[in-house]
Amino acid sequence: MYFDELDLSDEVLDALDAMNFKECTPIQEKAIPPILAGRDIIGVAQTGTGKTAAYLLPVLDELSSGLYPKNAVNCIIMAPTRELAQQIDQQVEGFGYYLNGVSSVAVYGGNDGIRFEQERRGLETGADIIIATPGRLISHLQGGHIDLTQTSFFILDEADRMLDMGFYDDIIKIASYLGTDRQTIMFSATMPENIRKLARTILHDPVEVRIAVSKPAEKIKQIAYLCHEGMKQKLVEAILEPTKARESAESEQPLLDRVIMFASSKMKVKELAIALKRKGFNVGAMHSDLMQKERDEIMYAFKNRRVNILIATDIVSRGIDIDDVQLVINYDVPRDAEDYVHRVGRTARANRDGEAITLVSSKDWHYLLKIEQLIEAEIEKPDLPEGCGEKPQMNAPQQKKKKKYYKKSAKKGGRNHKKSDKTLKTR
Repeated sequence: MYFDELDLSDEVLDALDAMNFKECTPIQEKAIPPILAGRDIIGVAQTGTGKTAAYLLPVLDELSSGLYPKNAVNCIIMAPTRELAQQIDQQVEGFGYYLNGVSSVAVYGGNDGIRFEQERRGLETGADIIIATPGRLISHLQGGHIDLTQTSFFILDEADRMLDMGFYDDIIKIASYLGTDRQTIMFSATMPENIRKLARTILHDPVEVRIAVSKPAEKIKQIAYLCHEGMKQKLVEAILEPTKARESAESEQPLLDRVIMFASSKMKVKELAIALKRKGFNVGAMHSDLMQKERDEIMYAFKNRRVNILIATDIVSRGIDIDDVQLVINYDVPRDAEDYVHRVGRTARANRDGEAITLVSSKDWHYLLKIEQLIEAEIEKPDLPEGCGEKPQMNAPQQKKKKKYYKKSAKKGGRNHKKSDKTLKTR
């Protein structure tokens, strides 16, 4: 379906045309009509499917009609991270370029008192759309800086991530400030029971729009290096060596200047950044201990190639729009298989080629198996690069452990020990 087949205003269509957006993604095709019809919806779609436009386009179209209060906050959009809130604000600006009188303000934590005062003045002046992280919005609500009683649209983006971050009670509290005559729109990459519970609490007779979790793009070359935990840093150095090609005109290796590496904790991010900088790599670290200004500077430097390796926690795995990432490295295997899809989805975007490398130690082996089960494909496991040692066998220790367990059971099992032995043979 094409956007001009939807019941959108000419001004919104002009903005889409200027941005060269012509054809709807599946989530946009399914979600926009019920939103325009005024229905609550819960959309299940992962990052990169176009879900931000799926709710922004119909809401902007409605707000441009002139039928909503001019001095009220007409739409609240909740986002789990500051980076996503900023990105949504930028998309509001792009999609609303030709609309008159539709304003937006991004409200997020991690800033100094000056930023908070700027937000307060902006909120008290009034804005049609507020894009906010939960904690910061509650601070403004408790300070009496914002009135949500006339808000017509309440939108939760990446609701599952917000709940993972412990924002369930905050969301319920924010919803209590809203009037009952509102349209609620929720998007989530997954649909666990806590999301269903939240939906039952704040949505009214919702339409459910579900786009199946897609597999990684076909243009992503996926490999997994089996290694011991202590081998990982040396392995990363070998993988990242092509990033130094820019410093050597004689290098025959292809230029690699846009890499994201994910680690499991902010402490590990810091340690890796220090270690790789000492080895001469051009590295930036992104984690929650940084001030917002520092995070903005690092992301800006990465986008402009002044930093060509970004090491981060999952804070940047969703909602960051960087089209030409060449390589994603999973220093640690994500514990949630769907997080793997989100992470590697940072590369091979906009029909480009890309590569995803995952480092797998023995403690990560069963998480890799879950990933392969989700994507319905076996990830290639080549030998390690030269000088990095030999890859270990991952399945042998697990088999040995099972034999020991059944042997122990047989000793205690009396007359049933033969049954235990038979069970072992059939597994």
